[in-house]
Amino acid sequence: MALMRSRRVMLWFGVLLVSPMLLNASLSKPEGVQPGESLAGQLLVATPDMGDPRFRHTVILIVQHNKNGALGIVLNRPLDELPVAKLLDALGIDSEGSQGSVRVFAGGPVQPEVGFIVHSADYHRSDTVDIDGRVAMTTNPEVLRDIGHHKGPRQSLVAFGYAGWGPGQLDGELALGGWFTVPEDPNLVFDIDRDKLWDEAMKHRTISL
Repeated sequence: MALMRSRRVMLWFGVLLVSPMLLNASLSKPEGVQPGESLAGQLLVATPDMGDPRFRHTVILIVQHNKNGALGIVLNRPLDELPVAKLLDALGIDSEGSQGSVRVFAGGPVQPEVGFIVHSADYHRSDTVDIDGRVAMTTNPEVLRDIGHHKGPRQSLVAFGYAGWGPGQLDGELALGGWFTVPEDPNLVFDIDRDKLWDEAMKHRTISL
């Protein structure tokens, strides 16, 4: 099972991260949102009342939230952990001297063939999207080579696909109690055991009176 899963990930990886300009166009800075209204940088946590099985017990990093909708990356659907060198080889990028591995996740049901690299904000390229000053996202595959040569971000994860909402859709789901939000915490994004992440995020829930 693990071998089949790794092969599937490698197949997907062969087509991801090939169009950073296209992806960055969809990850523009929030527009039409007053200060304090955007949820970008927040963690979206599914409540026990979540009716959509695709999002049951999910924790999602909101990358963008504006008048046009929202985009987020699911943080607790791990697929595998793969050597950086193999991923670079799959992309046709020179992997000589690359070391280490990266965690690979199913980032959401939308466009699962498209890849994103979520990482700590200590790393920045021209196409890096700064989410909240502590966590960022880069689509350029060169970040993988930097990671393999110990020049990349201190922490990172690779995600295939994303969770997306149309205009006002996420706000409506929040109002219906399907989700709640908590402030983004790099410890929750990168460190905590993925099997325990939802439980840990639930501890941050506050009940409105």
